[in-house]
Amino acid sequence: MPPSSAAPGPRLRALWDRLSPLPGGRWIFSRVLGLMIPYSGSLGARVLTFAPGHVVVELRERRAVRNHLTSVHAMALANAGELATGLAMVGGLPPTARGILTALEIDFHKKARGRLLIESRCEVPEVTTDHDFMAEATITDSAGDTVSTVRATWRLGPIPSEAS
Repeated sequence: MPPSSAAPGPRLRALWDRLSPLPGGRWIFSRVLGLMIPYSGSLGARVLTFAPGHVVVELRERRAVRNHLTSVHAMALANAGELATGLAMVGGLPPTARGILTALEIDFHKKARGRLLIESRCEVPEVTTDHDFMAEATITDSAGDTVSTVRATWRLGPIPSEAS
């Protein structure tokens, strides 16, 4: 498989660049992303910003992501944080590199309710050998209060060639 077809970053960036300026384009991009990653797609999150090393995702509280305390479920928050860190990281990778999640840690600071913004900023390193890379996402509510902090460890490495 050639690197360009195996690495999602360049394909996602090209799709974002085509769709995001259009009316409803960010919504369409988010739906396509949900088809590519069905479990994360079940969150119904919407990508608001997608640039190499910087992503903002919106998650609105609704019944499908609530817990028994009528707030956003802990695992929905973790999934949204993982999604944001993954997009920020993969958005900066070349077509010859890949990443896979190896660890996820989340701190909960307050109940998550209403409209939430999940933001991840990272400096994506060059990928010449396999190595671990940590990215962080902050989840804030409509008052601007931090409700959760997510730290994701990604194993980055070059995509093996077919000859390997």
